Amino acid sequence: MGGVTDDQRIDAEIRGILDQLPLSGTSGTLLREQMHAAAAGGKRFRPKIVLQSYRAFAPAATESHALWQVAAGYEILHAAFVVHDDIIDQDIQRRGRLNVRGSLAEGARLSGADASNSTQIGDAGALLVGDLLLYAATRAVMTADADASTRARLVEQFDEALAVSAVGEWEDASRLGADRDSALDMTANKTAVYSFAAPLRAGAALAGADTSVEPALTALARQLGIAFQLADDLIGAFGSETQAGRESGADLRQGKNTPLVALARESKTWPEVEGALSLANTGPVAVLRAQQVLESSGARAQLSTLLREHLTRARDLAATLPAGIAKLVDDAAAEIESRMP
Repeated sequence: MGGVTDDQRIDAEIRGILDQLPLSGTSGTLLREQMHAAAAGGKRFRPKIVLQSYRAFAPAATESHALWQVAAGYEILHAAFVVHDDIIDQDIQRRGRLNVRGSLAEGARLSGADASNSTQIGDAGALLVGDLLLYAATRAVMTADADASTRARLVEQFDEALAVSAVGEWEDASRLGADRDSALDMTANKTAVYSFAAPLRAGAALAGADTSVEPALTALARQLGIAFQLADDLIGAFGSETQAGRESGADLRQGKNTPLVALARESKTWPEVEGALSLANTGPVAVLRAQQVLESSGARAQLSTLLREHLTRARDLAATLPAGIAKLVDDAAAEIESRMP
């Protein structure tokens, strides 16, 4: 009989953290089920980054429960952000199935609610589930059994992950990312800190690494985070329904002002692109047209090149750190490139 894998240990830790919340009665059971559903699946790369970073800086050290608890906390934080993001974007699907918002709305509809009320119920329930997940993630990181100085570092990292991600989400939702630099900053804020920088730094802190390594970890994390989000932008515009886990071209339908659009804005064909994008919410034929003009503008090719440039910078920065970090960056880069449509 084989031993427990990292994925199995992470999944068990997540279940344990979520089951600690005293949610009682039928409604409490429903909310807990939705929390588990939101945190299920995925490739668990955020907790794996915590683990890989720890192992890079302390390869011979015993792996404490605190390490696994913090790793699971960052996956739960991701689940919280996803649930809230689906409310903001008014999405009802995630990974090819109904998300929390869609599932609760569908349950309300089957119980007799009309379309407007079922949507409202789905939004309310998803907001609460996201809040509960956010609290569970916070509690997991804040109560990790670590010495005072390590815990202070963990708290600072988590604070930054939460705050910067909120800023990035607002910038995305309010369409402030008009030019290339603003769009890339928004992209970094949305993803780089909570998905890469904080997990990398958390693993290093738990391993007892000196704080002097944190600037390099933060710098390479920014490069990985931007590349990861740029791949998401390509999927949101050009990915198949299977790749996106929702309707193809969803970002175009929603009028998202992504770096892809910012690059198209710099092209000579922008008036044509702008016209096509303005109609993308009218149906699949209009989405296909928007995809075609974006492609012909050169924005897709430019974005792919930009993505790979950020991965190259991340690899260069990792070369100054322990070998385990370089391996982590290579693995993350391969994963990001494999997601490009």
